[in-house]
Amino acid sequence: MRGSSHLAIGLITGVGIAAVTSDVRFSLPGIALAGFSSLAPDLDHPNSRLSKRMGFLQSYVRWAFAMMAVMLAIFAYLNLPPGPNQRVAYTAALATFLIGMAMQNQAVRKLALLFTGAASVLIGLYEQMLWLSLLGAFVTAAPYTSHRSYTHTIWAAAFWTYIGHLANKDLGWHGVAVYAGAGYMSHLLADTLTKSGVRYFLPLSDKALKVPLISTGSTAGNLLELGICAAYGLVVALLWWQRYNLS
Repeated sequence: MRGSSHLAIGLITGVGIAAVTSDVRFSLPGIALAGFSSLAPDLDHPNSRLSKRMGFLQSYVRWAFAMMAVMLAIFAYLNLPPGPNQRVAYTAALATFLIGMAMQNQAVRKLALLFTGAASVLIGLYEQMLWLSLLGAFVTAAPYTSHRSYTHTIWAAAFWTYIGHLANKDLGWHGVAVYAGAGYMSHLLADTLTKSGVRYFLPLSDKALKVPLISTGSTAGNLLELGICAAYGLVVALLWWQRYNLS
């Protein structure tokens, strides 16, 4: 399913949570969190919306390698006497520069997400916010898994919900775990409607659960996705209407 459809379903899920859960209030940040969480499983995909957004350092990775090369060359010039050691340092600087320039987009993306995730891990450890460190670990590891594998499992959904639970305790924002977990699960359930399905119990089972209605990328598939989003939105609207009538 396309990223735009996942986002729409995640946002609708966020709107619907307060309609069916008595102890979680309607919250615009919560709806946004559900939408964000609905995109999280596709961090394993190179062209996913969230992968590109969270790899915000992507355009700077090559420049970082170039700067490291320049700094190494300057250090060698100022601190090493002319001779073999200085020539080795110059060679290392040139190699660093060439590696950075030769990187393909996929490698740059993974490094950008690695930097983003590692920074989150370190900040979380420094600020004693375990949820932020776990979030950073997820962002770091996800791009190195194959698409629709370990991020598309019930274990990953539980892990993401646990991150929300810890964030709820630290931030004092009631409902984080519910919004995060429901948004994440909305992605898995939506992908269950595609021909590839979802292998919920990897690595215990490689069997994919699927209701093969959608052919992702086809015109018919895109129209069906739009219809599913519209129907889901209507159901949530009816739930809200029923709640107001009962109250």
